[in-house]
Amino acid sequence: MTETEKLKQWIEESGNVVFFGGAGVSTESGIPDFRSQDGLYSQQYQYPPEMIISHSFYLKNPEEFYRFYKNKMIFPDAKPNAAHLALARLEQQGKVKAVITQNIDGLHQKAGSRNVLELHGSVYRNFCTRCGRAYGLDAVLQADGVPRCSCGGIIKPDVVLYEEGLDSDVLQKAVFYIRHADVLIIGGTSLTVYPAAGLIDYYRGNRLVLINKSATARDAHADLMISRPIGQVFEELNI
Repeated sequence: MTETEKLKQWIEESGNVVFFGGAGVSTESGIPDFRSQDGLYSQQYQYPPEMIISHSFYLKNPEEFYRFYKNKMIFPDAKPNAAHLALARLEQQGKVKAVITQNIDGLHQKAGSRNVLELHGSVYRNFCTRCGRAYGLDAVLQADGVPRCSCGGIIKPDVVLYEEGLDSDVLQKAVFYIRHADVLIIGGTSLTVYPAAGLIDYYRGNRLVLINKSATARDAHADLMISRPIGQVFEELNI
């Protein structure tokens, strides 16, 4: 039995699959990974990307923050790939109970997934930091420079910047789903970003699946490890 066949069997036998995904789920849709060799962190800018997308930099230099954010963080034309689409189908079949993602691109929702827990927020949700009014993505994309609310406040993306904490409600829900999962599939992440990577410690089952092109920090803990592109794996599942 191949690795993919075993994964398919586990999914077919389970009624409680949870998926936890990172940047590698979106790279096959043309969205660059921050930490890969040719990712954003290895490119040269006036400031390091880690600094630009920090809370303190956003407060001190919003013009430069939004210039980088609009050029390098938003991909409105990206389309869901085979992994996104398969997960949405599995949710409709009652198999996948939750998709937990570190990505902010909204591709799981575009594919049709409904119960998506976005640990790091979403580019599609934005709000005025003064009055709290909600805005869509267009308010940021169409702004000339720093996007402003009608009240004069700055419109901030609902994404978790460096130095900011994760949403406690989203974290609690993620812990709940992971703790109760029969099969936990982790894909497209090296499991090095905390606190998100620590969530898998809550898994109590014996069907932990890791799908990632390169080695991860938790390879030794996996019950099934597939070192291949995640879209390719889900396409082969034919589900």
